[in-house]
Amino acid sequence: MDAQNLIEMANRIGEFFESMPDHDEALAGIADHIRCFWEPRMRRALLAVLDTSNKEALCQIMREALAGHRAELTPAQA
Repeated sequence: MDAQNLIEMANRIGEFFESMPDHDEALAGIADHIRCFWEPRMRRALLAVLDTSNKEALCQIMREALAGHRAELTPAQA
């Protein structure tokens, strides 16, 4: 999984939701989108970015959404 590609896709999603007037709703919308449309491997790789120095490559709203909804975004271990 190419982390840079995931970061770019995540930032595009973040940019879309950033325009919402309700910040909490935007964060929940981002988390819901990632949970519903990203496969577990992608979610694991994206969440791993939060634990690295590369997390600054993610836009602020995406970092907030991932951190705030990490438990529900973390795939179950197979």
